[in-house]
Amino acid sequence: MIVVPVLDSHIAYNDSGVGEPTVLFLHGNPTSSHLWRNVTPHVASHARTIAPDLIGMGASGKPDIAYRFVDQARYLDAFIEALELEDVVLVGHDWGGALAQDWAARHPGRTRAIVLQETFLRPMTWADYAPPVDGMFKAIRTPATGERMVLEENWFIEVGLRGPNPGITDDDLAVYRSPFPDFASRLPLLQWGREHPVDGEPADVYDRFTAYGAWMADTPELPKLLLTIEPKGLVTADIEQWARDHIAALEVESIGAAGHHAPEDQPDAIGQAIAAWMLRHRLSTPREAIR
Repeated sequence: MIVVPVLDSHIAYNDSGVGEPTVLFLHGNPTSSHLWRNVTPHVASHARTIAPDLIGMGASGKPDIAYRFVDQARYLDAFIEALELEDVVLVGHDWGGALAQDWAARHPGRTRAIVLQETFLRPMTWADYAPPVDGMFKAIRTPATGERMVLEENWFIEVGLRGPNPGITDDDLAVYRSPFPDFASRLPLLQWGREHPVDGEPADVYDRFTAYGAWMADTPELPKLLLTIEPKGLVTADIEQWARDHIAALEVESIGAAGHHAPEDQPDAIGQAIAAWMLRHRLSTPREAIR
């Protein structure tokens, strides 16, 4: 991995491929750039791919910050500026998708297209979460209970990660586990679990989600791709329909049976779908042209 200084810390990232544009792959909670290891090769044959570890995660630094959404966005901003990235295709999973939409909305004219999967497309209500997911997130947001689950029991890694994706190997689980050996190192995981706006709270994150939702609706000139799974996960059937109705220039494609961390289950389907979509929209250079 390559390491670049960012603000008071550093971000580690993988950089591969050739050609234009740069495709920036953003992971979510509780993973790292390792999530994209079998996806990026499908795209790297005709575009540059960059997959960073978000601050506090993977091999990136762990500064003494609160790890709120605004903190993650600030370090991602600095990372993109450090690499002087322009005219990017953003690919985001889980919280990486929220960060991608937020960055694009705040940096008009610098995004060429956006791909999303199993992410937050709009502010949620508790009614959007079916049991037992609603109870799990309510517990994580409860003082003391959330600390026990995430900081002491490492719930996101030991239960939340492998549970919906039984295909994750022991070796891969060890890679995801290694950055979080103790209570303090797991603070980013806990904070992610408390940041998604539900019934308007946290209010500042709700405002960010609302702003990027408006950007997604008001940019018909930018291609957008939503990759869905079967059975439906975070992007429920209702939310998928909402996306079709509200997001401009959106294409929706199912990548088949997968858990929430779909790049672990269907990396080839995801990589091939992104590569084909980019070529259809002339967002990248055909392999034979690079040669």
